[in-house]
Amino acid sequence: MDKLNHYRQLVQQLLLKYAAYKPAHGEIEVETIFDNVHDYYQLVNVGWDHETRIHGCPIHIDIKNNKVWIQHNGTEIDIGEELVDLGIARSDIVLGFQPPYLRQFTQFAEES
Repeated sequence: MDKLNHYRQLVQQLLLKYAAYKPAHGEIEVETIFDNVHDYYQLVNVGWDHETRIHGCPIHIDIKNNKVWIQHNGTEIDIGEELVDLGIARSDIVLGFQPPYLRQFTQFAEES
């Protein structure tokens, strides 16, 4: 399997794992959005918690230039480490939510 398809599979596997965890309160659905054409992958919460509308994207990952970009991580999970544990090289993971000048201080790639 080529690297791009392997990374797609691993990112989807990770998001499906977290989609299986349902919120403890409210009528909230956890959806996965997989766009294999443009390589956009998201976990989205949609529903109601009593009278409050819930809609948000706790995890957003893209694949650009054969690197996995963590665009947003609104969880307490260390998504980067989980991707490394699944087999993605640190040098192929970019913390897109970090300013470019700070990426050099992470254990991951600085750019694509």
